[in-house]
Amino acid sequence: MEGGGGTGFFRAGGADYSNADLAGVPLTGMNPLSPYLNVDPRYLVQDTDEFILPTGANKTRGRFELAFFTIGGCCMTGAAFGALNGLRLGLKETQSMPWSKPRNVQILNMVTRQGALWANTLGSLALLYSAFGVIIEKTRGAEDDLNTVAAGTMTGMLYKCTGGLRGIARGGLAGLTLTSVSALYNNWEHMKGSLLQQSL
Repeated sequence: MEGGGGTGFFRAGGADYSNADLAGVPLTGMNPLSPYLNVDPRYLVQDTDEFILPTGANKTRGRFELAFFTIGGCCMTGAAFGALNGLRLGLKETQSMPWSKPRNVQILNMVTRQGALWANTLGSLALLYSAFGVIIEKTRGAEDDLNTVAAGTMTGMLYKCTGGLRGIARGGLAGLTLTSVSALYNNWEHMKGSLLQQSL
């Protein structure tokens, strides 16, 4: 038996190749293994989507899915802002009163009233905006910034419809301005990149 111990036994049936002989042999059809994980990197590549979506579903959330977040967020934002505004008004109106239970009750009433008022206002605006956005999206069959601007304009017009034609015009102009600024802000990076490409 050649060699030392079991090494010679396993080498007896085949040719003896050194590392230098195998260094120039190409590994056709094979990827190098990771020296740390000993895993073929081909199995780590994600060629398919990470999530399984229902048939006909979009990869991004539509206006109907975002409506719940929009309405809830506006209600909570309005409640927080109204509470702070009520605290400011309550402290201002009761500044001549000494710290006592009646003053605390009056401040608390002001905080509650203002919080509910602002939550109701912003929640109603968010509800109208979301409803108009969903209707316009389903009608046009497309989702773009035109839907945002149109929904904002119609929301302002409907919210101020009790003020006559002048109120409708002011509400529509306010909604148009706010949504146009929002759309411009969301697309600012894309517009800036396009202008840079045109300048070059």
